[in-house]
Amino acid sequence: MAVTSPPRGRLRRRLAAALPVPVIGLALLVGSGNLLLPLRQVVTIEAKMASKRDFFQDPVVERLLMKHGFRVHVTNMGSREIAQQSYAGYDVVFPSGQPAADLISRERARANRPVMLYRPFVSPIVLATYRNYAETLTAEGVAERLPGSGDRPMYYTLDMRKFLDLARGKRRGVQRNPADGYRWDEIDRDDHVRNGNKILAQTSDICESNSAGTYLGLVAFVEHGNDAPDNTAEAERLARQIKPLLVEQGLPSSERAETYLSPEGPSIAPVVVIYEHQFLAHQIGHAAEKGAPDDQRVLLYPSTRFVTEPQLVALTGNGARLGELISEDRELQARAVELGFRPRNGTDGTASDALTRFLTERQVPAPTTSSDDTRAILPTLSLLEDMIEIVGDCRARTGSP
Repeated sequence: MAVTSPPRGRLRRRLAAALPVPVIGLALLVGSGNLLLPLRQVVTIEAKMASKRDFFQDPVVERLLMKHGFRVHVTNMGSREIAQQSYAGYDVVFPSGQPAADLISRERARANRPVMLYRPFVSPIVLATYRNYAETLTAEGVAERLPGSGDRPMYYTLDMRKFLDLARGKRRGVQRNPADGYRWDEIDRDDHVRNGNKILAQTSDICESNSAGTYLGLVAFVEHGNDAPDNTAEAERLARQIKPLLVEQGLPSSERAETYLSPEGPSIAPVVVIYEHQFLAHQIGHAAEKGAPDDQRVLLYPSTRFVTEPQLVALTGNGARLGELISEDRELQARAVELGFRPRNGTDGTASDALTRFLTERQVPAPTTSSDDTRAILPTLSLLEDMIEIVGDCRARTGSP
C-alpha cells in the first residue's frame, strides 16, 4: 500500500505544535536574520513633552530609539503646564521653548537637584495662514512676499507693527475706536476672503503653551517700542494694554496646528501661531503624497522675530543618555530634518543648513528669512510669568520639582 505524506503546510503546523515555544522562537529569529543581533535591554523613558512630541512619536524615530535600547513614553501637555506641575518620576521634560525650561532649571537648582540641558534642534515661531488671507494682507501693505518666491509664494514677511495696528483699529494712519479692530471683510478689496472675524493671530492656551507665551512676548516687544519691559510696574501695565490683542477671540486649548490643517481652518482661525516644523512637516508629507506642496497654506514670518530654543531637560541619568543620543546620532538628526526641524551643528551649536538642502531635494520651497528683521527680546523670566498670568488669568503654580 502506498503511503502518502501530508501536505507540507500541514506538516509544518504539526511540527510546530510538537516543539517547545523556545525552539519556535529560535526558528523565527533565524528566519528573520535577527539571531545575529545582540540582545539589548530596553529602557523606558518617562517624558513630559509639548509640541516636540511630534518627533518622539514618529514611527521612524521610535524604531531608531529602540535600536539604541530606548522606549519613550510621552505624557502630552503644554510647555508652561510642564513647568507648573510636578515632574517627579520623570526622566526628561521637553518644553518647546527656553522660558519653561528656565523655570524647571531654577526650581531644580533651588532643591539642589541639578539638570542637564540639550538643544538638538530649533523651530521658529511663525504665523500660519492661507493664501487668500496672505494676499489680502499684502494688498494692504501689511505683508510682503519674500524675495525670489515667484507669483505664488509659500512664505511672506509680516510687518508686526502694521498687523497690530489693524487689530487696534488703525489703518493707513487713520485711527478709529481701538476697541473696534478691523475685520477681514473690511480690508478685503478683491473679495478674496469672506470672514467677519477680527484680524488677530490665534494661539493655544497662553497659560499652558510656549508658543502663546512667546507670541505674547513678541506683541509686548512691538507695543513697547521694540523694547522689553524692565520692571514689574511696566510689565503689568503693558500686559493689560496688549491683553485685547491676544484674548479677543479666545484662547482655545486645542492644538492650533491641527485646527490650521483641518478643512475648517480658514473659517475658524485665519491666522494661527505655530512652529515652523509643524508647517514644513505638512508640506513635506503633502509633496510626497500628492507630488507637490499644499498651494493654499502659507507662512507669515514676523518682521520682529524670536527663534525658540527648545531644551530637553534631563532629570535622570537615563534622561541624559537620551539627550546625548538625539543630539549626536546622525540617523536621528536626519529624521528630525525630515520632520521639518532645523538641527543644530554639533560643533558650534548653530542651526545647520541640512533642512534647506532636504526641502530643495523634495521640491518644497525653502524659507529664506531676511537677516535685517528685528530680533525680539523677551522680558526676564519673572516679568514674563507676571504678564502671562495677567493676560491669561492663569491659576497659580500647583506642582513641585
